[in-house]
Amino acid sequence: MESIVSAVNDVVWSPALVYLCLGAGLFLSLRGGFLQLRHLRHMWQLLFQPKDNVTGVSSFQALSMTLAGRVGTGNIAGVATAITFGGPGAVFWMWMVAFLGASSAFVESTLGQIYKEKINGEYRGGPAFYIEKGLGIKWFAWLFAIVTIFSCGLFLPGVQANAIATSMKNAFGITPAISAGAIAALLSFIVFGGLKRIAAFTTLVVPFMAQAYVIFSLVIVFMHIDMLDDVVSLIVRCAFGADAAFGAIVGMAVSWGVKRGIYSNEAGQGTGPHASSAASVSHPVKQGLVQAFSVYVDTLLVCSATAFMILITGSYNVVGPDNANLFIGLKDVATGPAYTQAAVEGLMPGFGQAFIAIALFFFAFTTVLSYYYIAETNVCYINRKLKSPFLFVILKVFVMSSCIFGAVKTADLAWAVGDIGVGLMAWLNIIAIILMHKKAFLCLKDYEKQLAIGLDPVFHPEKLRIRGADYWTGGRAEEIRDKERAKLSSGSRTDLEGGNILNV
Repeated sequence: MESIVSAVNDVVWSPALVYLCLGAGLFLSLRGGFLQLRHLRHMWQLLFQPKDNVTGVSSFQALSMTLAGRVGTGNIAGVATAITFGGPGAVFWMWMVAFLGASSAFVESTLGQIYKEKINGEYRGGPAFYIEKGLGIKWFAWLFAIVTIFSCGLFLPGVQANAIATSMKNAFGITPAISAGAIAALLSFIVFGGLKRIAAFTTLVVPFMAQAYVIFSLVIVFMHIDMLDDVVSLIVRCAFGADAAFGAIVGMAVSWGVKRGIYSNEAGQGTGPHASSAASVSHPVKQGLVQAFSVYVDTLLVCSATAFMILITGSYNVVGPDNANLFIGLKDVATGPAYTQAAVEGLMPGFGQAFIAIALFFFAFTTVLSYYYIAETNVCYINRKLKSPFLFVILKVFVMSSCIFGAVKTADLAWAVGDIGVGLMAWLNIIAIILMHKKAFLCLKDYEKQLAIGLDPVFHPEKLRIRGADYWTGGRAEEIRDKERAKLSSGSRTDLEGGNILNV
């Protein structure tokens, strides 16, 4: 089975996909005038805007749900894997994917907002929705939905569960089978609570753990501040093949940096638009900018924190394409979260392994929740035609089974299966957003015009000649009318209680 998975993985993650990811990010960055820099301050301001109505979630909740998917195993185990097979230079290419990918994240999340729908009282959207409505290619939309259901419902949760089980065994000696059972039990409690329970849990956990992890890593960096310049220099040299020890694997540095960068920050992969579509905003660009910022949080903060801890302490190994050892910093340690645990444990004996295990548990578990929500959204998409509630039960079984299977299997197999899921989604979504990018930048131009004259931008698709944005032309207008009726009704009751019969 492992040989089959490896063969499929090699086809999906051919150099063509690496070039497509970097090329698409560069093209969209140029096309948007490097909006990821121009609007950086505004992105921060948008994080704390209240939601537009009672139906959806706030921008910050949507950001937390997206970060629940972005900040996960890739930020701890994924960085270690990239360094093992790509050398320290892989970290640079992870940064590059994040910088260029922020524009890809903007486009896909803006499109998700434009073409979202209200299904059973909740906002739903994502690539399947905007491919069908924006491109008018239903078979392409269904293909993405089916691939995503299998990727996020069956392939990817196992990677997160495997990392949790591995770190718990390293830190506390807990057997993988017990970890698998605990993950499945906790997961079932939350996913049966729906979107609001998922949003509430991730909003509480993700910001706290991300801040704690980054602060903890900064403490370690400052303890070795004299080595920071050397580490940054090593990363840059290795990224371009200028280091004597790792110069021969510069191609691997690019490949693994891009692969693990996309796995971690998910920019262009098509996962981000699902959570961002649930946000209640007055203009799609607002959430597009918020999601672009989330890529920075994931990679430039959390991934960099892991990379610096590993490289400063020398807690890593590097192997060449022929499996020859190019650098050995750890003996008899499997690639993955153990690298980060070893780095922290060496500095803080008796504390490091436990801290990383707990951090990884929350990061990885919230990522599994995010995967479930993404898969559920695509089940909602296809269920508009099939109308089979039993599909949601099957999905829950898929996710639980994937977590149990991944927790007890080898890390190499879990990562390979997960990479296939990420790669397939990236192929389909990047092609879609390149074909549809003009609509996202048309919205950006409209947003910037309204912002320039001091307005709080409001989206009117008919003025931009954007078709298929049914929620904005019908559903949102109805929600606004309902809100005004509620205000009027509340005002009338207040006047009646005050004795003013003129408004009765």
